[in-house]
Amino acid sequence: MIVEICVDSMQSALIAEKSGANRIELCSALALGGLTPSWGLIEKAVKELSINIHVLIRPRGGDFTYSKSEIDLMIADIEMAKSLGVQGIVSGILHEDHTLDIENTIHLIKACEGLPFTFHRAFDWIPNKEKALTQLDNLGVQRILTSGGCTKAIDALETLTTWNTNYNTTILPGGGINSSNHQAFRAAGFEEIHLSATKVIDKGEVEIPMNASKYLVEDGYILCDHKIVSNICNES
Repeated sequence: MIVEICVDSMQSALIAEKSGANRIELCSALALGGLTPSWGLIEKAVKELSINIHVLIRPRGGDFTYSKSEIDLMIADIEMAKSLGVQGIVSGILHEDHTLDIENTIHLIKACEGLPFTFHRAFDWIPNKEKALTQLDNLGVQRILTSGGCTKAIDALETLTTWNTNYNTTILPGGGINSSNHQAFRAAGFEEIHLSATKVIDKGEVEIPMNASKYLVEDGYILCDHKIVSNICNES
């Protein structure tokens, strides 16, 4: 069974490879669910790792409905990652009602130009998952990273197994997979699993916190406020 580890740093990537991982999903800001990693991180990972690298393309945290400028950025980031020599792309786009955005997903797939494309866990927000499975199957998507619509993939094992049997697209279980439950996926016939296998390195209290929990939104995103900027600039 292929073990894919999601990592957001070079240190974690090296640990994953040394520990026996078969593949990494490279991202940044794992605490936000993962964002597009930097050019430098991708380049360094490609140079130093011998295992396959799939790169997450997600321009911001929050929801998965993107503006045209964001989609253009995603396509540019796919081209950047591809030029650096990665082995796969992980991404996804939804409409505001959380249905699959087929048109823009096609744009992302075309930008990959032959690299395998994994539709990420935005899939778990889709209301009619069987319909979306058929649509993604028809688009030739290689993998769907999903927890089966549950918080933890193990809670949807039966559903995931059915999907894995009935569709050509590989179902890549992810979400809450750990050392105590991973064998259940092997027993169910899955060829791949996805997990982050993270631990917290506590370096003690900081004098001035830099994290802002109020910006950790799910169905939405943060944006620069025109009125605030205008008022401050006009008064300065």
